[in-house]
Amino acid sequence: MRSECSYLRPSLCECRVSGVAAETLEAESPPHDSQFTMSRRVVRTSKFRHVFGQAVKADQCYDDIRISQMTWDSNFCSVNPKFVAMIVDASGGGAFMVLPLTKTGRIDMSYPTVCGHTGPVLDIEFCPHNDNIIASGSEDCSVMIWEIPDGGLTTSLTDPVVKLDGHSKRVGILSWHPTTKCMRSFLQQFA
Repeated sequence: MRSECSYLRPSLCECRVSGVAAETLEAESPPHDSQFTMSRRVVRTSKFRHVFGQAVKADQCYDDIRISQMTWDSNFCSVNPKFVAMIVDASGGGAFMVLPLTKTGRIDMSYPTVCGHTGPVLDIEFCPHNDNIIASGSEDCSVMIWEIPDGGLTTSLTDPVVKLDGHSKRVGILSWHPTTKCMRSFLQQFA
């Protein structure tokens, strides 16, 4: 059985079933076939509905990393083509870990960290112009710029290349300028 609709006016629809005219119906939208209506409810409307992820093998993951328990509006990690950096729990101040992308698997607890802040690190961000430069913002009201060696860390870094003091409140969000090599930092407004 085939149905077809021809619109006469926006609120009126004339329906014909197998060539036999039915009476004109007052409707907001044209009548729909029940299969069409049912399939619209089942199928997701996203253009990515046919994309599915695949779980990564254990040897391609990072294990035993002590991610910070500090609650803040940051991602706790930053990635570039060479490194992945994660804010980790540390005693006596804030620290973060920088790993080469080629180093996967179980990470030793004694792996070197970047630790120069006296308060917890709230955000980290790699420079978009130099893969070896990373900035960190902390609860100690400072921003520090660090240079990571090409092969990754072999010893812990404690001295930054540049330390930006003068913030009156803790630094919660970092962002590099997209076209120049400048750093933007944003403070917590409600301390």
